[in-house]
Amino acid sequence: MSTPRPGPSRSRKGSSRAKSRKQQRTPRERVLKAVKVLAIAGVVGALVLVGTFYVAYRATDIPNPNSAYQAQTTNVYYAGGKAKIGRFATQNRESIPLADVPKVMQDAVVAAEDRSFWTNNGIDPKGIIRAAFSNAKGGATQGASTITQQYVKILYLTQQRTLKRKVKEAFLSLKIQQKQSKSEILEGYLNTIYFGRGAYGVQAAANAYFGIPAKQLNASQSAMLAAVLNSPNYLSPDRSDASREALLNRYDYVVGGMRSMGSISAGDAAEIADRLPPIKKPTTSDLYGGQRGFMLDLVKKELVRLGFDEQEIEAGGLRVTTTFTKKAMDAAKNAVLQERPAGFSDKQLHVGVASVDVATGGLLGFYGGQDYLQSQINWAAAQDSPGSAFKPFAVAAGIKDGFSLKDTFQGNSPYTFPDGSKVVNEGEGGGTDYGAKVSLTTATQKSINTAFIDMTQAMDNGPKKIRDMAVAMGLPDKPALEANAGISLGSAPQSPIDMANAYSTIADGGLHHDWFVVSKVTRASNGEVLYTAPRKTNRVVSADITDDTSYAMQQVVKAGTGVKAQRIGRPAAGKTGTATNDNGDVVTSWFVGFTPQVSTAVMYVRGNGRKPLDGWLPSYFGADYPTATWAATMSALMEGQPVENFPPPANLDGNAPSAGHDPYTPPPPKPKKTKTPKPSPTPTLPPAPPPSTFVPPGQSPSPLPSPTCTGPLCTGTGGGGGGGSPG
Repeated sequence: MSTPRPGPSRSRKGSSRAKSRKQQRTPRERVLKAVKVLAIAGVVGALVLVGTFYVAYRATDIPNPNSAYQAQTTNVYYAGGKAKIGRFATQNRESIPLADVPKVMQDAVVAAEDRSFWTNNGIDPKGIIRAAFSNAKGGATQGASTITQQYVKILYLTQQRTLKRKVKEAFLSLKIQQKQSKSEILEGYLNTIYFGRGAYGVQAAANAYFGIPAKQLNASQSAMLAAVLNSPNYLSPDRSDASREALLNRYDYVVGGMRSMGSISAGDAAEIADRLPPIKKPTTSDLYGGQRGFMLDLVKKELVRLGFDEQEIEAGGLRVTTTFTKKAMDAAKNAVLQERPAGFSDKQLHVGVASVDVATGGLLGFYGGQDYLQSQINWAAAQDSPGSAFKPFAVAAGIKDGFSLKDTFQGNSPYTFPDGSKVVNEGEGGGTDYGAKVSLTTATQKSINTAFIDMTQAMDNGPKKIRDMAVAMGLPDKPALEANAGISLGSAPQSPIDMANAYSTIADGGLHHDWFVVSKVTRASNGEVLYTAPRKTNRVVSADITDDTSYAMQQVVKAGTGVKAQRIGRPAAGKTGTATNDNGDVVTSWFVGFTPQVSTAVMYVRGNGRKPLDGWLPSYFGADYPTATWAATMSALMEGQPVENFPPPANLDGNAPSAGHDPYTPPPPKPKKTKTPKPSPTPTLPPAPPPSTFVPPGQSPSPLPSPTCTGPLCTGTGGGGGGGSPG
């Protein structure tokens, strides 16, 4: 028997032990190995990153200064993009050497925008990282940056806030830093940055706000100009009390920075803090004369809302196409001049008109009041109480809640609430009585306040449902629109634009479109499309409900308070409205109505919008001047357009939320008693000639009188309106 060889056996055992040791590394060994791998990967990654950065940096050339900055302004066009409305102010800029800019002004800008300007390398890494994270999360894009980066953006880049542009901005900033001194960069920045009021550069800004050259600026004036730079539109001292307050807060921040930098003493800082320096009134360019100023103002506000900054709007070389048509603008203006009473000028009697495209929500035209150069209040966008013109929203809400057009409500005046407060109808004394059971159609046609209060009270949480319907149809969701018992009488302020837009939801079968004025924005230099208005459609209520609501409003035009709207010679629906102040004086007068294609609102107010019309205007009823103005506007606007009919009513009849409102059924007539005549001998008479009636030559026989309607549905002659006022 042979003896086994030990060699191979020891080898296998040794291999097994080595493998076991490899598998049984200590935690420390595993951590060290992981650190080694990560370190190697980090070094390689850093080398790649540095290499990429170097290549990108070398490949970035400094272009010639953006010619658009030097010359292009933003032009605004009517719908279709061919006829020009106007342009935003051309650049007001005058370059001056840094030596003519006071040291305190230089320090103020550094304190406001980049306190490490004199020591940094021209870029803000934290800002770039912040922008990257914000963009990655889908949040708002982040702005700049150092003074150098802002200067680069102005001269060489577009205003788009993207990560790609920000990285390129950083590379250009580094290169500019190498080629120019800090003083040269600051001089260029101060001569190009936008300060608001159409002023580019510190020289133009000093004149625009204070009427002096830049070299005369003091510490307080310098701090205010530097504060404006953060957001020339929002921090404008001309905009609102809230903007002025925000500007003061920013101003104090700048003053604090100037003090900490040693630019001004603590005593000087305390002396100028907490109050802005005196500012001269802004001048208005003739570019804004007439209604053009209101048009450009609406466009500018919408562009800001869409994310364009004021510098790009003023001088970004944009081409803006609007929804306005010259036909609609002329129709509104000419109608006001034609129909307002003689002897009443725009300075006291203010008329706002707005026409909205039913199919899109685009604002076709408007009349904002007197020349923009004389007053910047746009009465088409200003808000005041619409009175009974609010009632259609209550009609729609009531039908949605289960009532029908035939259901009946209390039409007698007054309506008394449990707490003793009262609502009255229009009319002498305590208001006109229309009967205890008037249909919803009649209540709308004759604008019967008490019937609408009765319906609101009969609904399940009626005030809230009426409010929700109004907001869904397009009225702004604001606290002033309170869900109270009298909401249907329209005391909450609304603008003609918003009212026309909300009515267009009824005209479009329950489809709502937000109103807008900007349809397209392109870059004039290369045609790049920067914005196209989306076609947003939202069904907010069923077509059956709006068809019934529209039918009730059509009766207002056919035989109610809006008969003057028949002048347009085509199917129309609408509602009159007036509202009163706390003293019972009528202060607003309205008519809002539509065809299937266009919705238009007209508002008449006096003075500041709260002065009485009754006793001053020849007639304060919405049925008179507002309806006549509406008819004149729509006649011109609809000329050449096909005549379209409204859909028939759906006659919905749901489950009424409360009892006692069934349609009125008149009692059957009592049968007449007839006596049976006793037979009597008939005498023989000579034949008589046939009966005849004498009719004078050229005349026809008079018809027999018609029966007189005496039922409760036949009483009343019209009227009614918001807040105890007429329609």
